[in-house]
Amino acid sequence: MDNQKQPPSYSQTTNELFSDLETSSTGLSEPEAQRRLKKYGPNALAEKPPKSTLMMLKEQIIDPMILILLGAAAFSAILNEWVEASVIFFIVVVNSIIGIIQEKKAQSSLAALKTMSAPTATVMRGGIEKIIPASELVIGDLVFLASGDMVPADLRLIQSANLKSAEAALTGESIASEKNAEAVLSADCPLGDRKNMAYTSSIVTYGRGSGIVTKTGMDTEIGQIAGMLENDDAGDTPLKRKLNAVGKVLTIIGLIICVLIFAIGALYGRPLLPQFLVAISLAISIIPEGLPATATIIMALGVQRMAKQHALIKKLPAVETLGNATVICSDKTGTLTLNKMTVTHLANGDDFLNKKILSVQKASQNSSSYQQLMYAASLCNDASFNLDKPQEVIGDPTEGALLPLVQDFGYSALSLKKEYPRLSEYPFDSIRKRMSTIHEINNEYVAYTKGALDELLPLCDYILTSNDTRKLTKADQDNILALSHKMSDQALRVLGFASKNMLNLPQEDENIEEHLVFLGAVGMIDPARDEVKASIKTIMITGDHKNTAVAIAKNLGIYTNGNTVISGTELNEMTDNELDQAVKSATVFARVSPNDKLRIIQSLKRNDEVVAMTGDGVNDSPALKAADIGVAMGIGGTDVAKDVSDMILLNDSFTTITAAIREGRKVYRNIQKVIQFLLVGNIAEITTLFVATIFNWDAPLLAVHILWVNLATASLPALALGVDPASKNIMKHKPVKTGTLFEKDLIWRVISQGIFVALMTLIAYWIGESFDNPIAGQTMAFCVLALSQMLRAFNQHSNTDPIWVRGSKINVWLIISFIVSAILMGIILFTPNLQTLFHLTSLTSRQWLVVIILSLFSILQVEISKWIKKLIKAKQKENKLQTVSD
Repeated sequence: MDNQKQPPSYSQTTNELFSDLETSSTGLSEPEAQRRLKKYGPNALAEKPPKSTLMMLKEQIIDPMILILLGAAAFSAILNEWVEASVIFFIVVVNSIIGIIQEKKAQSSLAALKTMSAPTATVMRGGIEKIIPASELVIGDLVFLASGDMVPADLRLIQSANLKSAEAALTGESIASEKNAEAVLSADCPLGDRKNMAYTSSIVTYGRGSGIVTKTGMDTEIGQIAGMLENDDAGDTPLKRKLNAVGKVLTIIGLIICVLIFAIGALYGRPLLPQFLVAISLAISIIPEGLPATATIIMALGVQRMAKQHALIKKLPAVETLGNATVICSDKTGTLTLNKMTVTHLANGDDFLNKKILSVQKASQNSSSYQQLMYAASLCNDASFNLDKPQEVIGDPTEGALLPLVQDFGYSALSLKKEYPRLSEYPFDSIRKRMSTIHEINNEYVAYTKGALDELLPLCDYILTSNDTRKLTKADQDNILALSHKMSDQALRVLGFASKNMLNLPQEDENIEEHLVFLGAVGMIDPARDEVKASIKTIMITGDHKNTAVAIAKNLGIYTNGNTVISGTELNEMTDNELDQAVKSATVFARVSPNDKLRIIQSLKRNDEVVAMTGDGVNDSPALKAADIGVAMGIGGTDVAKDVSDMILLNDSFTTITAAIREGRKVYRNIQKVIQFLLVGNIAEITTLFVATIFNWDAPLLAVHILWVNLATASLPALALGVDPASKNIMKHKPVKTGTLFEKDLIWRVISQGIFVALMTLIAYWIGESFDNPIAGQTMAFCVLALSQMLRAFNQHSNTDPIWVRGSKINVWLIISFIVSAILMGIILFTPNLQTLFHLTSLTSRQWLVVIILSLFSILQVEISKWIKKLIKAKQKENKLQTVSD
């Protein structure tokens, strides 16, 4: 037996299956089962040996940015700058600990999948029925299923009696799947349509059956998902890629300049050790050792704000990533919809005759005319409310949808069942597609029948109207079918109801399902979440049928003219290149498998989209992990979906994603502010020393000056900019695709501002040195560099609005950071011992006036640049309007 070479079991007859799997309707013998267990292994998900903490630590340390930080710490130690070295080392330790904790949490994904496996199974071994651990099941075992059971392995059903199973976690379809063991399906039949199969983790909601085990362990559908979770490398987040790119580019540029400065100084015959120390200090300056830590703190604060809005962020970069999402892919069931079948429309006999279908709200205003329809919906129903959780329904979702409907019309299904108990019943089966129950009402026996309208209507000879019961005509039937098809076109599932009055209880072999009185019909759907309609552009990826998916997508505004719909079958026939083209116009993917969802996500990423994926089921988990950010539903989501996601919506509200996007964009913009702020200072430092070296001047700044500026006047304002309030137009900004943090004119701003600050610093040094006091020149240069840095922080609120225009509120932390930085500068400038340690001197009032004026020029330069840019934009807009009018 080599099951890998056989055709799909759902496309085989029972006899072919018995032959291929070398089994029979009496199951395997015990010795044969043990032999197969030894050969193929247990029916369990494979466990990858968990990474040791030491291995995780190694992976953290070899990260490029961490290596850069360690290099910076080493350089600081060489210069005996132990405070700086300690701070950088502390940053490395914190980042490593955070990374290890996150990775340990990620290892719980497979553990959550294991909880979805049944612990025991009822099998036939050697003609004897027995209960065994589910892990001991082997291919060829005969397994029995009953209502409430969890399917222990993938089974090809050989017998089914009204069997239904809930497969929403696997297929995404909210309605329980009806099973038919006698069906033989095509080899390309989609997962959700395989009605002769039962899959691991599915729950039997109705009926009973038996089946032959065709797949176990990692070969099952759930096992393949587990394999995708283990094998798929989610990769770095867009933010981490951008930060790494910034760090590498700046480090390379900085080191090249440092080598040049050292080489030029050596050519001029300058002392090598001081020149080497300056070059090393510049290397530390250009390496953005504070950037990862600052970005981490900014995102951590964003996480705290998001938690207050019912969004749990598991991975810090998820905040920024969601802000730059260009596509949000969403599963339908439980995400775009409520995952709760709900009756939205109905019609009784009068409504059908009047050719109208009413909403539940409108029909309930005349509830008395719907009494018999409500009686049928209550009594011919096996579902019930959970007494411990009154809003939770126990039973089939379709029947459960009728209970709130009955309440809306002022009836209680529980009270009616107690008053008119069930005397007899004809259970639902997949062939008849209906069920009937018999009750005694007003000294008369009444049978209520419920089922598919197409099957039920031909059994009706009469129709109940407000006047009386009369003969059902051909014209009536055509009208009822036309209106019911109209409901079906709106993705409503239609159920018909009928009744029959009898003088006596029927005999066992008597057929009561004939000459019925038609009462009416209801249309139900898994309704769309209202909050989605006002949200952002979304692509629907669902396991549901095309017509259902498109109907909901139209309702949500996801599908409009010009968009395309792709089914799982069509997707399977596409190459990756064809799919890459198709995703550009597709807004709905229907009847897709977990692997299809993964392919769609990967295709979008190949198109340079930043992809967010929302979902709640096991079938969503590979795509959730592969997306740039995975968003799971906290209330209705499975543990597997939550574990592989980056963010969990604690209230299952889609509007929370909009709030997360706003927060993400704020975080992204603030990180850009920090980068701009820090790099201007770095470029100013490098340019100052580079110019001085080229002209063979004495160094305007010493290594200790550069280190102090980076530590005392850059770090605190940078952190304060990280919590800057969002601009009023933050949601009007277009999302940023993968690439670099240096978007638009950021590079120009950094270079122009950095060179200007360097010019002011050199002027300060030249003026100070003109007093025949080199130390005064270095002190003035140091003060201008530091004070310019502190003042420029206030320019960073906006790259377009003037410094006096604020966002939604004042950034108090920026003011505090300025005051603290000023105090730190004052301590070393006015304390004699520290003056000596930092090679500084006291300045005269005239020298201080020069320092303040030159420092203020840096603010003026930025404001003039903003004003010029605004004038240019206004002129461009005017020219554009003029062109249109011409």
